[in-house]
Amino acid sequence: MDESLAQVALDLSDRPFFSFTGTFERERVGELPTELVEDFFRALADGLRADLHITVTGRNDHHKIEAIFKSVARALKQAVALDPRAPSQLPSTKGSL
Repeated sequence: MDESLAQVALDLSDRPFFSFTGTFERERVGELPTELVEDFFRALADGLRADLHITVTGRNDHHKIEAIFKSVARALKQAVALDPRAPSQLPSTKGSL
């Protein structure tokens, strides 16, 4: 990730919404067209019926993409984790996932 910073907010809300703030300078990173990064996460938000906001900054497109994937994975892990203070309650303000 080096110089990159990705900020992610994720809510498994059953109300899909997607926001992406960031740019890529290169057309491809390896075999991956950079334009597909935003499309992938939009489809993920729609499929999960989640509210997903991603903001990324940095100099190196490879590092920015890596930061996004790691940040979304951590946010998703946190979103589905049970709260040890209330282990019998679902981790959602709506009461269902």
